[in-house]
Amino acid sequence: MTAPAISLRDIVCTFPPSSKGRTPYTAVQNVSLTVADGEFVSVVGPTGCGKSTLLNVAAGLLNPSGGSVDIFGEPLRGLNRLAGYMFQAEALMPWRTAMQNVMAGLEVRKVDAAESRRRATEWLERVGLGGRGDAYLHQLSGGMRKRVALAQILILEPRILLMDEPFGALDVQTRQLMENELLALWSANRKSVIFITHDLEEAISMSDRVVVMSAGPASHPIGEFPIDLPRPRDVAEIRLTPEFLRIHAAIWETMRDEVLKGYQQHERA
Repeated sequence: MTAPAISLRDIVCTFPPSSKGRTPYTAVQNVSLTVADGEFVSVVGPTGCGKSTLLNVAAGLLNPSGGSVDIFGEPLRGLNRLAGYMFQAEALMPWRTAMQNVMAGLEVRKVDAAESRRRATEWLERVGLGGRGDAYLHQLSGGMRKRVALAQILILEPRILLMDEPFGALDVQTRQLMENELLALWSANRKSVIFITHDLEEAISMSDRVVVMSAGPASHPIGEFPIDLPRPRDVAEIRLTPEFLRIHAAIWETMRDEVLKGYQQHERA
C-alpha cells in the first residue's frame, strides 16, 4: 500500500509568550492529517485557527512542539524539498521579468541557461502567458502575476503543493479563472495538495476532501467531508448544483459556531 504523501500525527505547536507576564500560546493541538498521493485537500476554519501553522509544519518551515511529520513514508527533517509553497502575498521579484521569475528556481539548481529558458517558455505557455515572458510584474494584472507564481513553482516539478490562500487577494471573476486554471494543471499531473482557504465555496469546488478546524487556541480538526462531485469541474457551474449546496450546508453546520468563536476572539484581541 502506497504511503501517504503527507502524514501529520498528533501535531502540537506551542509558541513562547510574546511579552513578559503572558503565557505560552498553543496554536494547534493533537492534529492528525493525512493527504494521499494525488489528493487535493482543503483546510478551512475561523481566522486564527492554525491553518497556516499546519502548512508551515508540512513545509518544514516550523518544527512542531510535539508529534511527527512523514513525507511519502519518510520522516521530515528540515525543509520539505518535495513541496512547492505558494503564499497569498506575492513572492515574485519585481526587478525581474516574468520569464526570469519563472527561471529563478532552475538557476538556483544550476540548470543550463538555455534549458532553463526553454522550460520557462513552455510553462508560460501552459499558464496562458505565452508571449509575455519579457513583461515586468508592474505590466501584468493580478491574475497574470498569479500565473507567473504558479509557473515558478510547477517548473520545479514538486510532488506536493502547499497553498496558503493563494487567490484571496483577487477579484471574484479573476479568482474563479485562477481556480479553474489550477484545477486544469493539477488534473494533468495530479500532485498532492494542501489548500488553505477561508472561502468554503472555493474549498468545496476544488477539493477531494475538506477538513474543518476548530477555533483557536489549541485548534484541532472537528470534521472531514469527502467531496464526491464529478471531475473535471468548472468552479462557477458546480456551485449551482443541488449536490454542492447539500455539501455546503453540511460543512457550514459544522463550522458556524467555530467561526463565531473565532470572530469574538478576534474582536477581543
